[in-house]
Amino acid sequence: MDRQPVLFALEGTEDFGKSVAAHLEIKLAAHEARDFEDGEHKVRPLSDVRGLDIYVLHTLFGDKTHSVNDKLCRLLFFIGAVKDAGAASVTAVLPYQAYARKDRRTKKRDPITTRYMAQLLEAMGTDCVLALEVHNRAAFDNSFRCRAEHLEAHGLFVQAIKEKIGNESVVVVSPDSGGTKRVDRFRDAWTAIVGHEPPTAFMEKRRSEGVVTGDAVVGNLSGKVAIIVDDLVSGGTTLLRAAQACRDKGATRVYAVITHALFGPGSEKLYKAETLDQLLITDSVTPQQEAPAGSNVTVVSVAGLFAEAIKALHTGRETPVLMD
Repeated sequence: MDRQPVLFALEGTEDFGKSVAAHLEIKLAAHEARDFEDGEHKVRPLSDVRGLDIYVLHTLFGDKTHSVNDKLCRLLFFIGAVKDAGAASVTAVLPYQAYARKDRRTKKRDPITTRYMAQLLEAMGTDCVLALEVHNRAAFDNSFRCRAEHLEAHGLFVQAIKEKIGNESVVVVSPDSGGTKRVDRFRDAWTAIVGHEPPTAFMEKRRSEGVVTGDAVVGNLSGKVAIIVDDLVSGGTTLLRAAQACRDKGATRVYAVITHALFGPGSEKLYKAETLDQLLITDSVTPQQEAPAGSNVTVVSVAGLFAEAIKALHTGRETPVLMD
């Protein structure tokens, strides 16, 4: 395919979009976004999209300007407008997918918003969804009838940590038993890059009515560098409990890798936490509270990962990025 991919980045995701575009060696396609006095809005492409394969980048996490619901509406309406304008295909590129945490019923009459999200995107004519580390990979795979591609930042985190710790022994830790599959995939990435398979451990955790209990750790951490792996962190309470438990079990150092740094109210305690030697996050969202200079937070960019995935989708090539 000779044509370059056409990439739009909607309001609130422009900076990340420019980074992805730079990796692709293209410019972001222009669009118009207008807000009306009554709170309504419209978004439209400013160039001809007829017959083209379009990629629409938007991270669905609320910020100071737009709520998550506002961002979702803008994404849906823009995809609809692009399809109406004759685009051959539209891929929704989601560094952070909203409503992914509610993927099953835990109480009577619970919603399954992961599936509802899929239905909304499909209703607008979305041909493919490209998302980074959703909360439940199986639910993501099973919710969509259109093509759905899932990206993981594990390899990037492994390389960043390996540069810091050298050949020290590690153990990969899940902050709860439900995250063991995510830890297994991180362990696989570590094995593929480093050449040996590290042991794993997990922490007991129970949540009811927003209250988290349980602090037992299953696994041997003595004399090892603990790497806590999770997909997102909001307040940070669970992460700090896990870090302290790793220290108590004899870990020499504690690293944490968090793909989506939501960093809501109360998360500032993470920035100087003595139990954490380093907190590695991606730039999938702009945190509600930015980490101050000199904190223990390191940002690992996933812009290149998204660019590589878009190239693979656009050319139809199979690559390791889209074959996990």
